[in-house]
Amino acid sequence: MIFNSPERVAALTATWTGERLPDGRPCVPDDILERMKLVTSDEAWGVLEKTHGYKYQFEGNWLNLHPELILVGRVVTCQMVPHRPDLHEVVQRIGESEGRSGGQNTWVIDSLTRGDVLVVDLFGKIRDGTFVGDNLSTAARARTGTGIVIDGGIRDFQRVMQLADFAVFCRGVDPSAISEVTLVGVNIPIRIGRATVLPGDVVLGTPSGVTFIPPHLAEEVVRHSEDIRQRDVFGKQRLAEGVYTSGQIDVPVWEEAIEADYLAWCEERGLPARKRT
Repeated sequence: MIFNSPERVAALTATWTGERLPDGRPCVPDDILERMKLVTSDEAWGVLEKTHGYKYQFEGNWLNLHPELILVGRVVTCQMVPHRPDLHEVVQRIGESEGRSGGQNTWVIDSLTRGDVLVVDLFGKIRDGTFVGDNLSTAARARTGTGIVIDGGIRDFQRVMQLADFAVFCRGVDPSAISEVTLVGVNIPIRIGRATVLPGDVVLGTPSGVTFIPPHLAEEVVRHSEDIRQRDVFGKQRLAEGVYTSGQIDVPVWEEAIEADYLAWCEERGLPARKRT
């Protein structure tokens, strides 16, 4: 099977205890995904690596077609390998037996649903490694409303650029069509540069790069970011009022009196607050 079964996807992502999609992927709630759009790469890193020891979830150095867009969605993974004739024939027969048509890269695009982000391990191939052009980008955009991450190339650059609301992270551009590669897995663990990616991870694509957030940590990442932003508002207000000095505010942990002032400030405004220690 090229497309991983729901049972195996669930087994791979057993840390997630919430709802799942029909294909077995964790279904991080839409509310968390929407709030994730305000999170920075650095804030996500603070939770993943510094707090929980997930050291290999960020990958930078992309060609980002729309740096003004923030890409957020649920990962569908896809792995391709260099062409080997006997393997390619087996994969092609499996696809045909399942009623799949078109090139193997289209098989996974045809399976996407709203809120998905296709993440493709194409081992950095650009020439003859153009996973999408304008037609397949349009199809992916229509199905997902999000974007795509390709550790490989794209073609039809100028027309893909015209899809102004479709975020594209790739390694480069080439006019060649995809060839000499074989699809070997969908919704399996893959490697994207330094990062390990599982199906159902939450993608956070920013001008800094792409972070792959384990679903069970997505809400914590969002709450951490919201806490930072809320504290920033309080801190700037108190600095403007001359209540505290910059040396008192611009530190990882505030003095007990400042922390108490912050919690009271939140309570006055009916804002959620977490005490830092």
